[in-house]
Amino acid sequence: MEKTVDLLVIGAGAAGMSTALFAKLNGLDVLLCEKDPQVGGTTATSGGTVWAPGSHLSVKAGVPDDIEQARIFLKSVVGSRGGEQLRDAFLDSSPKMIRDLDEKTTVKLNACLAHPDYVKNQPGEAFGGRALAPAEFDASVLGSDFKYVKPPRPEFMGLGGMMVNRNELNALLNPFSSGTNFMTTMKVVLPYFLSRLRFQRGTRLVMGNALVGSLFHNLKQKQVSVWVQSPLQELIYENGQVVGAKILHEQKVIKIKTRKGVVLATGGVGWNKKLRETLFPKGLIEDSLSPKSNTGDGLTLANKIGAQIDPSVDSSVLYFPCSIHTHKNGYKAIWPHIILDRAKPGVIAVNADGQRFVNESDSYHDFCMAQIKSNKSKSKVVSYLICDATAIQKYGLGFVLPGAKKLNYYLREKYLFSADSLDALAKKVGIDAIQLSQTVKRYNAFAETGIDLDFGKGSGLMNRFNGDPDVKPNPCLGQLTQGPYYALPVIPMDCASSGGLAGDEFGRVLNDQNQPIQGLFACGNDLSSIFKGTYPGPGTTLGPGMVFAWRIAQFASGKLIPQPISHSNSQSNSTQERVSA
Repeated sequence: MEKTVDLLVIGAGAAGMSTALFAKLNGLDVLLCEKDPQVGGTTATSGGTVWAPGSHLSVKAGVPDDIEQARIFLKSVVGSRGGEQLRDAFLDSSPKMIRDLDEKTTVKLNACLAHPDYVKNQPGEAFGGRALAPAEFDASVLGSDFKYVKPPRPEFMGLGGMMVNRNELNALLNPFSSGTNFMTTMKVVLPYFLSRLRFQRGTRLVMGNALVGSLFHNLKQKQVSVWVQSPLQELIYENGQVVGAKILHEQKVIKIKTRKGVVLATGGVGWNKKLRETLFPKGLIEDSLSPKSNTGDGLTLANKIGAQIDPSVDSSVLYFPCSIHTHKNGYKAIWPHIILDRAKPGVIAVNADGQRFVNESDSYHDFCMAQIKSNKSKSKVVSYLICDATAIQKYGLGFVLPGAKKLNYYLREKYLFSADSLDALAKKVGIDAIQLSQTVKRYNAFAETGIDLDFGKGSGLMNRFNGDPDVKPNPCLGQLTQGPYYALPVIPMDCASSGGLAGDEFGRVLNDQNQPIQGLFACGNDLSSIFKGTYPGPGTTLGPGMVFAWRIAQFASGKLIPQPISHSNSQSNSTQERVSA
């Protein structure tokens, strides 16, 4: 009941699978263990975007990104929160990781021509090229192993198992409105039905599911051992060093000894109640968007042997504003309000006092941070998206898709609420009616001028990108004048944790004295955010997760070597690195 490998990786999300893949490419004997019956973790249900500055893919796509501009941008966003050494390491290795992935594997990413950074009006911000999106992946090449790839949430698959890209959604909602829409629909739907003859869901994977499927395929091709339903039980800690771990596999506890170390990539805090109470603000619901198997195993077991959970982040949580529709069988269908509705003209967000509290077109994380601040004195953190009949018909609202699809059903289900007047709507959902009327009146005046004097809605690149380009003068501002009016309750939910294990620039976990614990590494959401709890752009969890996966593999294989440096103003434990071919 004992096995020895070079590197043991715990957790098969994008960070864990990338670590195993890069370690194998560097000649290491690797074992990857996943607690869940399927691989993919949070990545499988995500958009899958990777924030990776300075890649050759951005040059190839004609939107070259500059590392120094990214450095300036991060300095402005993160400010004085610390962590410069880790961010410098990330920026140095980001192009190298992407090149290795592109040239040594079949995992393919494409530089987005238009996918702006999330924090607006900052020096060095990028409109395109910095965010990389997974290429579409045909999972039929996995054969029977396709069943081990975690599917997206059911509410984001059509026809019982079909994935759809954002730019295909309008065509599928209106297939007969034009020849182009009809052709797009046929290109998506026909292959789906063909794949269902062999598989339980469609094999055309996009977004995070494509990234997961492609990483898993490469691991299988390179004969990396992947154990599913194999949770971490204990870290083996001897003489101040992690020398392995105990894994429950096929109902037996197996001791895995390691020559190079153990890598924790178990998904962060997730559903761990104690960690949530310690690290998360009050008033959040207990549910998480991470898989139920994410229960903070990496953090709690590392903490038992003296690992430090980093307290220095601005926020230990990264958020999506979400609305929830509970089905009769108890299943909670969750809609993350990321891009499709908040930024659109004629949609505003108010708190229970009937007041706006945020630029609705800012990033989902910043929206929720403002939402929490606005509800600081309340026992429950909730706000409401408000729109009129024109906006819901044109843009949809949450599960009510553009064209007001299934509007009456969701009204009956009390997922959202409507009334012929703002006053009646406010009374129905418990909002201050007088203040709501004044708020809408003031907002409508802003829509006329195109300038939101209160919160600057539509004043940034990302704001306008998610608005409606046909609306002038501001693509994010439109009046609420046409009843009936609608209100949808939204709450902040954790899409990832940014408060994790403290680590150094090589992914080594640090103890309470800020010294590396030999033989223990962390990446992904198990490693504390290198952006200190800020959310700079799309893919700012997956980007660092995969870059530090690459750095850990390089370090473990002896290709990334720390060397002491001596400067008159440096600290005694400062290091520089030497990279060997």
